[in-house]
Amino acid sequence: MYSIGDRVVYPMYGAGVIENIEDRDIDGKTITYYVLKIPVSNLKIMVSVEKAEKCGLRNIVSAEDVMHIVEDADIIEMSDNWNQRYQDNMAKLKTGDLFKVMQVFKTLFVRERNKSLSNIEKKLMGTARQIILSEIILSKDVDKTGAEQLLMEGIALSI
Repeated sequence: MYSIGDRVVYPMYGAGVIENIEDRDIDGKTITYYVLKIPVSNLKIMVSVEKAEKCGLRNIVSAEDVMHIVEDADIIEMSDNWNQRYQDNMAKLKTGDLFKVMQVFKTLFVRERNKSLSNIEKKLMGTARQIILSEIILSKDVDKTGAEQLLMEGIALSI
């Protein structure tokens, strides 16, 4: 069970802080929710405490580990079929695993340098980037500009 102030990651949305824990009455049943504030996208999300683990809610990675993941994530082989690439990349993003999200971002980043990405792949890369930035921001206690700089420095060291 998490507490108010804990820093967590919610897959597909990124890292946030538990601002509150609230009880809501739904159809006569009291359900407890974590209220997450996702700073990068300025979202508030309610996640059922009961279903938090199943939906992939996890602690953020440590300040030391976040940069190792940025640098160590490898570029992955991708299908030539754009639809298969999209499905494979989306499946990795949905895991909420920072290493897999970083693989998607780095692979699309390199692919974009060699040839242009489709609009849907650009959007996917943007989603991966936001998820990564949110975790860097909360684990390293930096602002968005600082997180972007750390991300680009990490990529430069690894490709």
